[in-house]
Amino acid sequence: MTDNPESPAGGARLSGPPRLQRGTLRVVPLGGLGEIGRNMTVFEIDGSLLIVDCGVLFPEEFQPGVDLILPDFGYIRDRLDDVVGVVLTHGHEDHIGAVPYLLRHRPDLPLIGSRLTLALVEAKLQEHRIKPVTLTVAEGQVERLGPFGCEFVAVNHSIPDALAVFIRTAAGNVLHTGDFKMDQLPLDGRITDLRAFARLGEEGVDLFMPDSTNADVPGFTTAEKEIGPVLETLFGNARKRLIVASFSSHVHRVQQVLDAAAVHGRKVAFVGRSMVRNMAIAAKLGYLDVPPNILVDLKDVDGLPENRVVLMSTGSQGEPMAALSRMANGDHSITVGPGDTVILASSLIPGNENAVFRIINGLMRLGAEVVHKGNAKVHVSGHASAGELLYCYNILRPGNVMPVHGETRHLVANGRLAVQSGVPAENVLLAEDGSVVDLRDGVARLVGQVECGFVYVDGSSVGGITDEDLKDRRTLGEEGFISVISVVNRQTGTLVSGPDIHARGVAEDDAVFDDIKPRIAAALEEAVRNNPSHTTHQLQQVVRRVIGSWVSRKLRRRPMIVPVVLEA
Repeated sequence: MTDNPESPAGGARLSGPPRLQRGTLRVVPLGGLGEIGRNMTVFEIDGSLLIVDCGVLFPEEFQPGVDLILPDFGYIRDRLDDVVGVVLTHGHEDHIGAVPYLLRHRPDLPLIGSRLTLALVEAKLQEHRIKPVTLTVAEGQVERLGPFGCEFVAVNHSIPDALAVFIRTAAGNVLHTGDFKMDQLPLDGRITDLRAFARLGEEGVDLFMPDSTNADVPGFTTAEKEIGPVLETLFGNARKRLIVASFSSHVHRVQQVLDAAAVHGRKVAFVGRSMVRNMAIAAKLGYLDVPPNILVDLKDVDGLPENRVVLMSTGSQGEPMAALSRMANGDHSITVGPGDTVILASSLIPGNENAVFRIINGLMRLGAEVVHKGNAKVHVSGHASAGELLYCYNILRPGNVMPVHGETRHLVANGRLAVQSGVPAENVLLAEDGSVVDLRDGVARLVGQVECGFVYVDGSSVGGITDEDLKDRRTLGEEGFISVISVVNRQTGTLVSGPDIHARGVAEDDAVFDDIKPRIAAALEEAVRNNPSHTTHQLQQVVRRVIGSWVSRKLRRRPMIVPVVLEA
């Protein structure tokens, strides 16, 4: 498996794929492999495309100023007329968040998903002023989408109405799980349909694409029901206000908070635009059972006794603009203080650890007690652990396996489970974003690689920010900025004015640059006298080299340097 020299996990970069032959199914992941987020996979056969999921990735600290990261649509942008549908497995942002950006290119792309999933997508699209074409499906339903026969299977996850999709094609059958786990006592009574898995296994699964997020976790994922008693205990012990933070789409966790609040006579206010919107949708569709008279508007909270309030908030991942971050920074209408209890009821997405710990420290500095997954059982994962994945492999007996949804360590762990269950190592494909996999006659092989980079959303800009721009931002934030302005006279070869040096974030006092100014002046005059035809850019490079080497040696810094040379 990992020894395959053509596997991206083995380190080799593949060339572009060959022309797709008729009757062959091509599978191209455009996100979600090697990262937690922006899940998107394209299936192609006989000129038609089917997309499964279209999510976002949230930026890390080394991507300053970025709001969201999208899949790279470049591979399909010129072929959107060939897309027969976009299947959405469930309503989490890492699976639906990029749909508005895809539909900007073709608004009438058919969206296929469960009732709750499509309701969450439609609310999001309304903000983008896009009215979608949708097809609501349920478990057990079969739909024909061009050459793709899609059967939908109930799976259990941390959001209701999640679906796996079984794709029948002339080249073979594919089972894509979406995100799932095998909670045997789920809060909504909707378990992963292993009877359907067994039936599909009997029919034949030529390519299995399982969720890998927890593949390196031994055993079985803890049941959601174990969280309820912990929350009730915390609610009973809390002296003042309770603030519970979770994903804005985690309906099951919000249900447990509402139930615990009802037991202890507390009112609940939703905090954060997405939390308010999503829970209103879930309640309207019957996925959230709201006890009578328990919800209050946020603006009415101040009139209630502090020991009778629960605030259900966004921001559990340390998002800078989310409600909890702003509370920790003291710039939210809700003031956190001594005696308040904050519960972070979510897992840590890799890459968000520092941001979350910063919020925890900020809240504790304000005097709050902070409860999180590290010191109490206030969250369980929504993803299948190794034991559950082995069950699936043994039930399905797939011919080929391509682990999806996870960082490289998760994909490798999932691949090893497949091999342990009896899948031949050469039939386990460790792919990455942009890998091209062809399935024909029951054989799946990596055949090439397509360009598949990060697409950054920065304010109103989509794709306008490059990795070089982010490098400049990091330099500005970490090393500072120096501008050097000089005026030269080419006729006399002398410096008329300057160099004037202005710095930010480099030194405490600009007077430190007095020593280098004569050297810059001498270097400029020498350059002009030796070659009067030097371009302005060449003279600016002279300035950059002189001050750059001096700052590196003297101040041990590598700031951004912007030299400006003008002519008198």
